Amino acid sequence: MSGKLFKWCIYEIESDQESINGVMLRGRIRKFGVENGFNVLAENTSDRDNGVRFAVIDEADGESVSDYVKSVIVGCKVHLTAKDVVNPVLSKMKVNNEERYRL
Repeated sequence: MSGKLFKWCIYEIESDQESINGVMLRGRIRKFGVENGFNVLAENTSDRDNGVRFAVIDEADGESVSDYVKSVIVGCKVHLTAKDVVNPVLSKMKVNNEERYRL
């Protein structure tokens, strides 16, 4: 069985001023996607401190999440990290490099 694989845009949230881990940000991002009718994934970063990454299929949805996050986390920065990633791992970006692995 094979199907079409979704291509995700990955965004990274960071803040020097406020903690973004332990403030229910991932759950709020998830609920924002549910209430606005789009798919979104969110995870804490394991390869950098005080970071969260989220992924969306449509860049317009990414901008919506970005605007929402900036409204609840004062002074945070949100930037697009990668585009067209299939089956993304958000906690550690190097895992998304398919050339690292053999089957």
